Amino acid sequence: MSSNLDTTQWPSVNTLTAPLVQYLIDNAKSLRLGIEKHATGATIIDAGIKVPGGLEAGRLVAEICMGGLGRVSLTANPTFGHWPWQLNVHSCNPILSCLGSQYAGWSLAHEKFFSLGSGPGRAMAGREELYKELGYQDKADSACLVLESDKVPPTEVIEKVARDTGLSADKLTFILTPTRSLAGTVQIVGRVLEVAMHKIHALHFPLEHVVDGMASAPVPPPAPDFLNGMGRTNDAILFGGHAHVFVLGSDDAAAELAKNLPSSASRDYGRPFAEVFKAVEYDFYKVDPMLFSPAAVTVTAVESGKSFTGGKLNAELLDKSFGYPA
Repeated sequence: MSSNLDTTQWPSVNTLTAPLVQYLIDNAKSLRLGIEKHATGATIIDAGIKVPGGLEAGRLVAEICMGGLGRVSLTANPTFGHWPWQLNVHSCNPILSCLGSQYAGWSLAHEKFFSLGSGPGRAMAGREELYKELGYQDKADSACLVLESDKVPPTEVIEKVARDTGLSADKLTFILTPTRSLAGTVQIVGRVLEVAMHKIHALHFPLEHVVDGMASAPVPPPAPDFLNGMGRTNDAILFGGHAHVFVLGSDDAAAELAKNLPSSASRDYGRPFAEVFKAVEYDFYKVDPMLFSPAAVTVTAVESGKSFTGGKLNAELLDKSFGYPA
Protein backbone atom coordinates (compact mmCIF):
# COMPACT_ATOMS: atom_id res chain seq x y z
CA MET A 1 0.00 0.00 0.00
CA SER A 2 1.38 3.41 -0.90
CA SER A 3 0.12 6.95 -0.49
CA ASN A 4 0.00 9.81 -2.96
CA LEU A 5 2.21 12.00 -0.81
CA ASP A 6 4.73 14.19 -2.62
CA THR A 7 7.85 13.74 -0.49
CA THR A 8 10.30 15.31 -2.94
CA GLN A 9 10.50 18.50 -0.87
CA TRP A 10 10.56 16.84 2.52
CA PRO A 11 13.58 17.91 4.58
CA SER A 12 16.01 15.70 6.51
CA VAL A 13 14.58 15.23 10.02
CA ASN A 14 17.96 14.14 11.40
CA THR A 15 19.69 17.22 10.00
CA LEU A 16 16.97 19.44 11.47
CA THR A 17 17.28 17.85 14.92
CA ALA A 18 21.10 17.82 15.13
CA PRO A 19 21.24 21.40 16.57
CA LEU A 20 18.48 20.54 19.08
CA VAL A 21 20.38 17.46 20.25
CA GLN A 22 23.55 19.56 20.57
CA TYR A 23 21.58 22.10 22.64
CA LEU A 24 20.69 19.34 25.13
CA ILE A 25 24.36 18.36 25.37
CA ASP A 26 25.61 21.96 25.71
CA ASN A 27 23.02 22.76 28.39
CA ALA A 28 23.02 19.43 30.22
CA LYS A 29 23.78 20.94 33.63
CA SER A 30 21.00 23.51 33.56
CA LEU A 31 18.55 20.93 32.15
CA ARG A 32 19.70 18.35 34.76
CA LEU A 33 20.64 15.79 32.12
CA GLY A 34 23.37 13.17 32.17
CA ILE A 35 25.69 12.87 29.17
CA GLU A 36 28.01 9.94 28.64
CA LYS A 37 29.94 8.29 25.84
CA HIS A 38 29.12 4.62 25.43
CA ALA A 39 31.94 2.15 24.76
CA THR A 40 30.74 1.98 21.14
CA GLY A 41 31.20 5.73 20.74
CA ALA A 42 27.48 6.53 20.83
CA THR A 43 26.27 9.47 22.94
CA ILE A 44 23.82 8.57 25.72
CA ILE A 45 21.60 11.33 27.13
CA ASP A 46 19.98 10.41 30.44
CA ALA A 47 16.80 12.43 30.96
CA GLY A 48 15.56 10.83 34.17
CA ILE A 49 17.36 7.64 35.24
CA LYS A 50 20.29 8.77 37.41
CA VAL A 51 19.49 12.47 37.06
CA PRO A 52 16.29 14.51 37.68
CA GLY A 53 15.73 15.84 34.16
CA GLY A 54 12.47 17.80 34.24
CA LEU A 55 9.59 19.38 32.37
CA GLU A 56 11.77 21.55 30.13
CA ALA A 57 13.98 18.62 29.20
CA GLY A 58 10.83 16.68 28.25
CA ARG A 59 9.55 19.58 26.15
CA LEU A 60 12.81 19.74 24.22
CA VAL A 61 12.93 15.96 23.77
CA ALA A 62 9.39 16.09 22.37
CA GLU A 63 10.54 18.61 19.75
CA ILE A 64 13.49 16.37 18.88
CA CYS A 65 11.09 13.43 18.57
CA MET A 66 9.10 15.48 16.07
CA GLY A 67 12.11 15.76 13.80
CA GLY A 68 12.59 19.49 14.28
CA LEU A 69 9.24 20.09 12.56
CA GLY A 70 7.17 20.53 15.70
CA ARG A 71 6.77 23.12 18.43
CA VAL A 72 5.84 22.14 21.96
CA SER A 73 4.93 24.63 24.71
CA LEU A 74 3.64 24.58 28.29
CA THR A 75 0.76 26.93 29.04
CA ALA A 76 -1.94 27.42 31.64
CA ASN A 77 -5.46 26.28 30.75
CA PRO A 78 -8.50 26.45 33.07
CA THR A 79 -10.39 23.62 31.31
CA PHE A 80 -9.52 21.05 34.00
CA GLY A 81 -9.86 22.49 37.49
CA HIS A 82 -7.31 20.20 39.11
CA TRP A 83 -4.82 20.08 36.22
CA PRO A 84 -4.30 23.68 35.04
CA TRP A 85 -1.20 23.14 32.86
CA GLN A 86 -1.17 21.68 29.39
CA LEU A 87 1.15 20.89 26.50
CA ASN A 88 0.43 22.51 23.16
CA VAL A 89 1.80 20.81 20.06
CA HIS A 90 1.90 22.04 16.49
CA SER A 91 3.69 20.77 13.41
CA CYS A 92 4.21 22.42 10.05
CA ASN A 93 4.38 18.97 8.43
CA PRO A 94 2.34 16.64 10.66
CA ILE A 95 2.71 13.52 8.51
CA LEU A 96 6.51 13.62 8.36
CA SER A 97 6.89 15.02 11.87
CA CYS A 98 4.47 12.69 13.64
CA LEU A 99 4.45 9.48 11.58
CA GLY A 100 7.85 9.78 9.93
CA SER A 101 9.69 10.74 13.11
CA GLN A 102 7.81 10.85 16.42
CA TYR A 103 5.87 7.59 16.27
CA ALA A 104 7.38 4.85 18.45
CA GLY A 105 7.52 2.21 15.74
CA TRP A 106 11.00 0.66 15.76
CA SER A 107 11.23 -2.42 17.97
CA LEU A 108 14.69 -2.75 19.52
CA ALA A 109 15.39 -5.82 21.66
CA HIS A 110 18.27 -7.92 22.94
CA GLU A 111 17.94 -10.50 25.71
CA LYS A 112 16.21 -8.66 28.62
CA PHE A 113 16.31 -5.22 26.96
CA PHE A 114 13.31 -4.03 24.97
CA SER A 115 12.29 -0.57 23.85
CA LEU A 116 10.38 1.02 21.00
CA GLY A 117 12.55 3.55 19.22
CA SER A 118 11.01 6.87 18.27
CA GLY A 119 12.44 10.02 16.76
CA PRO A 120 14.26 10.88 13.54
CA GLY A 121 16.69 7.94 13.59
CA ARG A 122 13.80 5.71 12.49
CA ALA A 123 13.68 7.51 9.16
CA MET A 124 17.35 6.76 8.51
CA ALA A 125 16.89 3.03 9.08
CA GLY A 126 13.50 2.73 7.35
CA ARG A 127 12.91 -0.67 8.97
CA GLU A 128 9.14 -0.22 9.20
CA GLU A 129 6.61 -0.85 6.44
CA LEU A 130 5.32 2.66 7.07
CA TYR A 131 8.32 4.18 5.27
CA LYS A 132 7.52 2.31 2.06
CA GLU A 133 4.06 3.80 2.22
CA LEU A 134 5.35 7.29 2.94
CA GLY A 135 8.01 7.00 0.24
CA TYR A 136 10.60 8.65 2.48
CA GLN A 137 14.06 7.71 3.68
CA ASP A 138 16.27 10.21 5.43
CA LYS A 139 19.96 10.79 4.74
CA ALA A 140 22.12 12.70 7.20
CA ASP A 141 25.52 12.75 8.90
CA SER A 142 24.10 11.82 12.32
CA ALA A 143 20.96 10.30 13.84
CA CYS A 144 19.06 10.42 17.10
CA LEU A 145 16.66 7.97 18.72
CA VAL A 146 14.47 8.47 21.79
CA LEU A 147 13.86 5.42 23.97
CA GLU A 148 11.22 5.26 26.70
CA SER A 149 13.58 3.23 28.87
CA ASP A 150 15.18 3.21 32.31
CA LYS A 151 18.18 1.24 31.02
CA VAL A 152 21.04 2.09 28.67
CA PRO A 153 20.68 0.01 25.48
CA PRO A 154 23.21 -2.83 25.28
CA THR A 155 26.06 -2.79 22.78
CA GLU A 156 24.17 -5.20 20.50
CA VAL A 157 21.25 -2.77 20.12
CA ILE A 158 23.53 0.19 19.45
CA GLU A 159 25.42 -1.83 16.83
CA LYS A 160 22.12 -2.84 15.19
CA VAL A 161 21.04 0.82 14.98
CA ALA A 162 24.43 1.70 13.48
CA ARG A 163 24.08 -1.03 10.84
CA ASP A 164 20.51 -0.13 9.97
CA THR A 165 21.16 3.61 9.72
CA GLY A 166 24.43 3.12 7.85
CA LEU A 167 26.25 5.31 10.36
CA SER A 168 29.13 4.62 12.71
CA ALA A 169 28.10 4.42 16.38
CA ASP A 170 29.87 7.69 17.22
CA LYS A 171 27.33 9.47 14.99
CA LEU A 172 24.39 8.15 17.04
CA THR A 173 22.65 9.73 20.03
CA PHE A 174 20.22 7.86 22.29
CA ILE A 175 17.96 9.91 24.58
CA LEU A 176 16.56 7.89 27.49
CA THR A 177 13.28 9.05 29.07
CA PRO A 178 11.81 6.66 31.67
CA THR A 179 8.00 6.65 31.82
CA ARG A 180 7.98 7.64 35.51
CA SER A 181 10.26 10.64 35.02
CA LEU A 182 9.06 14.20 34.46
CA ALA A 183 10.80 14.35 31.08
CA GLY A 184 9.27 11.01 30.12
CA THR A 185 5.81 12.18 31.16
CA VAL A 186 6.07 15.33 29.04
CA GLN A 187 7.53 13.68 25.94
CA ILE A 188 4.80 11.02 25.96
CA VAL A 189 1.95 13.52 26.36
CA GLY A 190 3.69 15.51 23.62
CA ARG A 191 2.48 12.75 21.27
CA VAL A 192 -1.12 14.02 21.40
CA LEU A 193 -0.97 15.16 17.76
CA GLU A 194 0.96 12.06 16.72
CA VAL A 195 -1.71 9.66 18.02
CA ALA A 196 -4.29 11.63 16.02
CA MET A 197 -2.14 11.27 12.88
CA HIS A 198 -1.60 7.57 13.57
CA LYS A 199 -5.34 6.95 13.92
CA ILE A 200 -6.03 8.98 10.77
CA HIS A 201 -3.66 6.56 9.04
CA ALA A 202 -5.36 3.54 10.67
CA LEU A 203 -8.77 4.81 9.47
CA HIS A 204 -7.37 4.90 5.89
CA PHE A 205 -8.03 8.61 5.52
CA PRO A 206 -5.77 9.85 2.68
CA LEU A 207 -2.57 11.15 4.30
CA GLU A 208 -2.03 13.55 1.41
CA HIS A 209 -5.27 15.29 2.44
CA VAL A 210 -3.85 16.28 5.84
CA VAL A 211 -2.71 19.89 5.52
CA ASP A 212 -1.86 20.91 9.08
CA GLY A 213 -2.54 20.05 12.68
CA MET A 214 -2.25 21.08 16.31
CA ALA A 215 -3.27 19.54 19.62
CA SER A 216 -3.15 19.95 23.39
CA ALA A 217 -3.33 17.73 26.48
CA PRO A 218 -2.95 18.27 30.25
CA VAL A 219 0.31 17.47 32.05
CA PRO A 220 -0.28 14.55 34.45
CA PRO A 221 1.57 13.95 37.70
CA PRO A 222 4.14 11.15 37.39
CA ALA A 223 3.28 7.90 39.17
CA PRO A 224 5.61 5.86 41.42
CA ASP A 225 5.05 2.64 39.46
CA PHE A 226 5.39 1.91 35.75
CA LEU A 227 1.80 0.74 35.13
CA ASN A 228 0.13 3.84 36.54
CA GLY A 229 2.78 6.09 35.04
CA MET A 230 2.04 4.66 31.61
CA GLY A 231 -1.69 4.83 32.33
CA ARG A 232 -1.63 8.51 33.27
CA THR A 233 0.33 9.61 30.21
CA ASN A 234 -2.06 7.72 27.94
CA ASP A 235 -5.13 9.03 29.77
CA ALA A 236 -3.94 12.62 29.46
CA ILE A 237 -4.52 12.14 25.73
CA LEU A 238 -7.49 9.71 25.83
CA PHE A 239 -9.54 11.88 28.23
CA GLY A 240 -7.91 15.31 28.05
CA GLY A 241 -6.43 15.63 24.55
CA HIS A 242 -7.94 17.87 21.87
CA ALA A 243 -6.64 17.76 18.30
CA HIS A 244 -7.52 20.16 15.48
CA VAL A 245 -6.63 18.98 11.99
CA PHE A 246 -7.04 20.78 8.68
CA VAL A 247 -7.84 18.59 5.70
CA LEU A 248 -8.56 18.65 1.99
CA GLY A 249 -11.55 16.84 0.53
CA SER A 250 -15.29 16.82 0.94
CA ASP A 251 -17.27 17.99 3.96
CA ASP A 252 -18.71 14.49 4.26
CA ALA A 253 -15.22 12.99 4.57
CA ALA A 254 -14.24 15.58 7.19
CA ALA A 255 -17.43 14.93 9.17
CA GLU A 256 -16.84 11.17 9.05
CA LEU A 257 -13.27 11.64 10.27
CA ALA A 258 -14.46 13.81 13.17
CA LYS A 259 -16.92 11.08 14.16
CA ASN A 260 -14.42 8.20 14.10
CA LEU A 261 -11.22 9.87 15.28
CA PRO A 262 -11.86 10.43 19.04
CA SER A 263 -10.92 7.83 21.67
CA SER A 264 -14.59 7.47 22.65
CA ALA A 265 -15.21 5.71 19.30
CA SER A 266 -13.30 2.70 20.72
CA ARG A 267 -14.91 -0.27 22.48
CA ASP A 268 -12.27 0.01 25.23
CA TYR A 269 -13.08 3.62 26.13
CA GLY A 270 -14.48 4.44 29.57
CA ARG A 271 -11.87 3.27 32.13
CA PRO A 272 -8.40 4.53 33.02
CA PHE A 273 -5.85 2.92 30.71
CA ALA A 274 -4.08 1.14 33.57
CA GLU A 275 -7.34 -0.76 34.25
CA VAL A 276 -7.81 -1.61 30.57
CA PHE A 277 -4.20 -2.82 30.28
CA LYS A 278 -4.45 -4.95 33.42
CA ALA A 279 -7.71 -6.50 32.18
CA VAL A 280 -5.98 -7.77 29.01
CA GLU A 281 -3.10 -9.21 31.08
CA TYR A 282 -0.66 -6.50 29.95
CA ASP A 283 -0.86 -7.50 26.29
CA PHE A 284 -0.90 -4.33 24.15
CA TYR A 285 -2.14 -6.30 21.16
CA LYS A 286 -5.38 -7.12 22.98
CA VAL A 287 -6.20 -3.43 23.46
CA ASP A 288 -8.42 -1.99 20.73
CA PRO A 289 -5.96 0.03 18.58
CA MET A 290 -8.74 2.54 17.91
CA LEU A 291 -8.52 3.63 21.57
CA PHE A 292 -5.25 5.51 21.06
CA SER A 293 -6.44 8.94 20.02
CA PRO A 294 -7.36 12.31 21.55
CA ALA A 295 -10.56 12.70 23.58
CA ALA A 296 -11.93 15.47 21.37
CA VAL A 297 -11.27 16.48 17.79
CA THR A 298 -12.04 19.32 15.45
CA VAL A 299 -11.71 18.65 11.72
CA THR A 300 -11.73 21.64 9.38
CA ALA A 301 -12.36 21.10 5.67
CA VAL A 302 -10.15 23.89 4.34
CA GLU A 303 -11.79 24.08 0.91
CA SER A 304 -15.28 24.79 2.29
CA GLY A 305 -14.16 26.37 5.58
CA LYS A 306 -16.56 24.18 7.56
CA SER A 307 -15.51 22.48 10.80
CA PHE A 308 -16.79 19.31 12.42
CA THR A 309 -16.30 18.08 15.98
CA GLY A 310 -16.33 14.72 17.71
CA GLY A 311 -15.71 13.24 21.15
CA LYS A 312 -15.53 15.14 24.43
CA LEU A 313 -13.11 15.97 27.24
CA ASN A 314 -13.68 13.92 30.41
CA ALA A 315 -12.51 15.59 33.63
CA GLU A 316 -13.98 12.85 35.85
CA LEU A 317 -11.94 10.04 34.26
CA LEU A 318 -8.89 12.29 34.19
CA ASP A 319 -9.16 12.87 37.96
CA LYS A 320 -9.55 9.13 38.57
CA SER A 321 -6.51 8.30 36.46
CA PHE A 322 -4.35 11.07 37.90
CA GLY A 323 -5.03 9.97 41.49
CA TYR A 324 -7.10 12.97 42.60
CA PRO A 325 -9.11 12.03 45.72
CA ALA A 326 -12.80 11.63 44.90
